[in-house]
Amino acid sequence: MIRFLFFSGCLVLFGSSYRDSLAADAPPPEEDPLRASLRIAYDAQKRMQESIQDYTCFLTRRERVDGRLIDHETMFVKIRHSQKQGDRAVEPFSVYVRFLSPDRVKGREVIYVEGRNDGKIIVRNGGTRFAHITTSLMPDSPAAMQHTRYPVSEIGMLNLARRLIENGERELIANACQTKLVRGARVNGRPCTVIQVAHTTRQSELQYKTARILIDDELVVPIHYSAYDWPEKAGDAPILLEEYTYTDIKLNVGLTDWDFDHRNEAYQFLKSYSP
Repeated sequence: MIRFLFFSGCLVLFGSSYRDSLAADAPPPEEDPLRASLRIAYDAQKRMQESIQDYTCFLTRRERVDGRLIDHETMFVKIRHSQKQGDRAVEPFSVYVRFLSPDRVKGREVIYVEGRNDGKIIVRNGGTRFAHITTSLMPDSPAAMQHTRYPVSEIGMLNLARRLIENGERELIANACQTKLVRGARVNGRPCTVIQVAHTTRQSELQYKTARILIDDELVVPIHYSAYDWPEKAGDAPILLEEYTYTDIKLNVGLTDWDFDHRNEAYQFLKSYSP
């Protein structure tokens, strides 16, 4: 009897050790796609805040404004992130935009420097009529928002990452979406992670039916976002709400205050204009 108990004990110990070995060799459980996507967005935000002072890029956008889908607009953009020493901002968030297409806005230039010019943007009209008019507007005024969904003060990849985080946190609470994470994709020759979020049930508080986000794996920044509304009729394609794509991104190029000054000789603003 004593030998039997000892042998049984050995079996129990061996079985426990064998199970522990299997558990150690087993792959870790996969992270929930929505939480993984949110973590990626937080990583992108952290990288941009800590490692990216400024950048230039091309931005192509298409937006639905007041129910009408605006033509694709392409622009060259310079952005300098806000830099602080303690609680003091030593470099304000700054934006320069030059529209390249379509013809109705080609040549339009916009400058925004946070905290300057009474919070207003400086605009050179561009386009096919009154191209050289230079004026100042509040970034969220009806005139400035006539053909866009967001003010120029919210442009840029860092603001996009913040918006993705806000949406992701809401989705976590609502628990009403399906998220798919695709790693190893290539877009325009760039290695990317694709995040796709979809709602299966239409609800009034939902901002979109589906959304697609691309994160550049090497730069660790969001380079594309598109969102679609529910179709008007069952079986129809979803309706594009907004789409933004950042390309030819050059990081930490050393932008200065002169890059965000309308008197810069490389720009077409009226040089005598006084904001």
